[in-house]
Amino acid sequence: MTKPAYVAVDWGTSSFRLWLIGKDGSILGERRSGEGMTTAAQAGFAKVLQTHLDALSAPADIPVIVCGMAGARQGWVEAGYIDTPTSLAAILTGAVAVPGQSRDVRILPGLAQRSRQAPDVMRGEETQLLGAIAADAKGEQIVCMPGTHSKWVRVLDGQVTGFSTFMTGELFDVITKHSILSHAVAGSADMPADTGAFDVALKAAFDKPALATSLLFTARSGQLLHGLSAAGAQALISGTLIGAEIAGALASAGQGASIMLVASGRLQTLYEDAFRTLSLSYKTIDADAAVRRGLSAAAEAIWLKNESKS
Repeated sequence: MTKPAYVAVDWGTSSFRLWLIGKDGSILGERRSGEGMTTAAQAGFAKVLQTHLDALSAPADIPVIVCGMAGARQGWVEAGYIDTPTSLAAILTGAVAVPGQSRDVRILPGLAQRSRQAPDVMRGEETQLLGAIAADAKGEQIVCMPGTHSKWVRVLDGQVTGFSTFMTGELFDVITKHSILSHAVAGSADMPADTGAFDVALKAAFDKPALATSLLFTARSGQLLHGLSAAGAQALISGTLIGAEIAGALASAGQGASIMLVASGRLQTLYEDAFRTLSLSYKTIDADAAVRRGLSAAAEAIWLKNESKS
């Protein structure tokens, strides 16, 4: 059986994912929990990490590579940002060591876009990006990473030229729970999804994103005047927000740009349906696989290359 080489951790705001990786690159163990940055800041980052390492019987001296919100200002140790435009390889060189640990723990930096017209930051998604795009990739690629705050990244010949954040997931949550439209979607969880309403709303918002806030209100007026179901209202809100997101993200893309979707689960299905409905070509990469590849590339650059030379 292969020996453990390092531990890879994706530490988000509300989630924790850890993989014990062998010298041959195989996954020897995995842990998942809701102990994200918010919880770990109270319980202690080192304590949370050690609990999961103990559960997998990880060697006492095994190094740990971390990405995500553990490197935020409110996290374990601030890992800072790499400024765009930048090469993907630059992400590998910015890892910050966590002081006072018995093992070598490094946290990867995020990416920052310091334009005054479009300031933006990401933390965690840069590692997915690193695992999704080959460092020697040619041509323009548009990478879509959907989530609470969806990230769309422009990559040209292996260089990150810029990116945009869309608050699609958070807006959907706020609108369906805390706005007047919450009444329109009441009971939708018990109904089958209305893909027809989603597709219609998606196309309408994609074609005319400037009307997005007006289109959203039709979830209420359509229910009052035309008997739109709760599931239809939910689909309409979702389709409108995603359609406006895609339109905005592609506004500055080149004609020959290809879309790479980095996602899994429900969001993967939702965005694949959206791209097909809009006749947009795309390629999907599993989000978990991408972040593991990114963390592995970092571990290789920091520890394994030096080990192989010794």
